[in-house]
Amino acid sequence: MTADRMGDEGIGSRLRGHAIRLLWGLIIASIVVLLLPYLIAPLYRVMRPVSTLMAWRAITGQRVERIYVPLAQIAPTLPLTVILAEDGRFCAHHGLDLHGLREAFEEADNFAEMRGGSTIAQQTAKNLFLWQGRSYLRKALELPLALWLDLVLGKRRLMEVYLNIVEWGPNGEFGAEAAARRAFGKAALRLSLSEAALMAAVLPNPVERDPRRPGPGLRRLAGIYQGRAVTFPTRDACLHKE
Repeated sequence: MTADRMGDEGIGSRLRGHAIRLLWGLIIASIVVLLLPYLIAPLYRVMRPVSTLMAWRAITGQRVERIYVPLAQIAPTLPLTVILAEDGRFCAHHGLDLHGLREAFEEADNFAEMRGGSTIAQQTAKNLFLWQGRSYLRKALELPLALWLDLVLGKRRLMEVYLNIVEWGPNGEFGAEAAARRAFGKAALRLSLSEAALMAAVLPNPVERDPRRPGPGLRRLAGIYQGRAVTFPTRDACLHKE
């Protein structure tokens, strides 16, 4: 074997070694990134989290308006109407509503068109740790995170976090307090049932829907949620047990 050939084999061996180490480094880094939300989530029992969208807007110099308030300082009509609008079985499931997911898949022609089936725990997981938009990857990451959040936070804290991080206005308003002040000029604690129903109806599209100037469609939705709140006043019973 010539010296040149031995040298080439030595270089090749070192390159393969570097490639293997790089691959293992990427694998370990990926595992750490995947596990990080599970390690952080229990801290949110006492910490006041921000969403990925809030963080992105702040980093890019866009407006962020959020005033964190505990659930006790939010009118009970708001979490009730939000449950009725967004996740009617919130108190009955453990983060995932399998019946709702199945119905959403059956009604959609494809994944991009799928609507509904996303629980408050799933939406909280997306807002805290993931990204906007629809994809199989995000949904796959979101589902186990929703189960974990429901387990480690409990229903009452989970609802409090959700109501304080969800986007609720067209210009960087996040959370119930900022939204209530913008829409009605009052604290979230003072919301009436009709005002809470309007805010719940805004949630799927807070950029396009405005509770200050509700159109016929928004008023109709709010009326539905207001009627459900009267018909099902104990749908938020789990919030009063913890």
